[in-house]
Amino acid sequence: MSIRLEHIYKSFGDVSVLKDVDLEFQDLEFLTLVGPSGCGKTTLLRILAGLESATSGAIFHNDRKVSHLAPGKRDIAMVFQNYALYPHMNVLHNIGYGLKVRGVPKEEIRKRVTEVARVLELEAYLHRKPRELSGGQRQRVALGRAMVRKPWLFLMDEPLSNLDAKLRVTMRGELKRFHLSLQTTTVYVTHDQLEAMTMSDRIAVMDRGLIQQFGAPQEIYNAPANLFVAGFIGSPPMNFVSKVRVDGAGLVEQGSGAPHRLPVDSLARFDGRLAERDLVLGVRPQDVVVSPQRSNGEMAGKVELIQLVGSEKLLDVALPGGVRLTAEVRADLPVAAGQEIGVRFEPQRIHLFDAKTQANVLAV
Repeated sequence: MSIRLEHIYKSFGDVSVLKDVDLEFQDLEFLTLVGPSGCGKTTLLRILAGLESATSGAIFHNDRKVSHLAPGKRDIAMVFQNYALYPHMNVLHNIGYGLKVRGVPKEEIRKRVTEVARVLELEAYLHRKPRELSGGQRQRVALGRAMVRKPWLFLMDEPLSNLDAKLRVTMRGELKRFHLSLQTTTVYVTHDQLEAMTMSDRIAVMDRGLIQQFGAPQEIYNAPANLFVAGFIGSPPMNFVSKVRVDGAGLVEQGSGAPHRLPVDSLARFDGRLAERDLVLGVRPQDVVVSPQRSNGEMAGKVELIQLVGSEKLLDVALPGGVRLTAEVRADLPVAAGQEIGVRFEPQRIHLFDAKTQANVLAV
């Protein structure tokens, strides 16, 4: 069983927000739409919910067209960014309100609300008003209001964005646990790529109304389709070196005046297709190999700044010709600001992008 979106376009006046979006995912998946503000992800979610109409295109559930149905007929539950709780109702009535307006008997409502409250650890708060709850508790009430309806599809629009950083980490785990226990399909919207990577079965990376890449988190991380995906997914972000060419002996950086060779050990991964092409080199900070003492085959670098981040530290490194990189290394690596170091890249861990099309020429 699957959910399929075909050729979805959406415009607001002269502004095109979604441009020929095709997407298919399976029942019980946890799918995340991720991208920067204004990329169209929330608009796509609202079209799925029926809160917005697509300019053109269709939505199917198991080959049954549902895009013409009103929101109340789709049996979909949505959790909003601001929770949208009724301030004058207690937790019990907030969770059960949707059942009440559908005419569900009182005893059935109480039974289902109590069951959901137990799962969400809200039993002690059923008679409190939203103003008497913490941000995390309010978030769980909003989730419970969706869960109690037992929908076939959950839609979540940045539900953790109003929480502090520590609580967001906790709630990520809880949301994933709820998804697994409820056995319900979930579509989740966020601009936080770390949320997308840690929670999702598959991710659709969006930018400017287009899906730039769709796949499993590790696939997107290890083989980004283009420069945008490479720069958006990963923390710290990928390093880029522009104006790179492949010649018979290696990679040459040409953008800083005097061309110089980049410290890649082997050309076994490259072939004649790349010759004479303007390229952009991408390498993740975790894949920049740093040596406190420079050896043969390494480029001379200078540590300009060190940031300690727990068991790792981030080095801002200056290479010849004005190239600057971030390297992530062990916290106990003996380097200091101002120190000369050796730098090299593992050939199997670098990415090369066509400077014109921005496509990853090694991800094919």
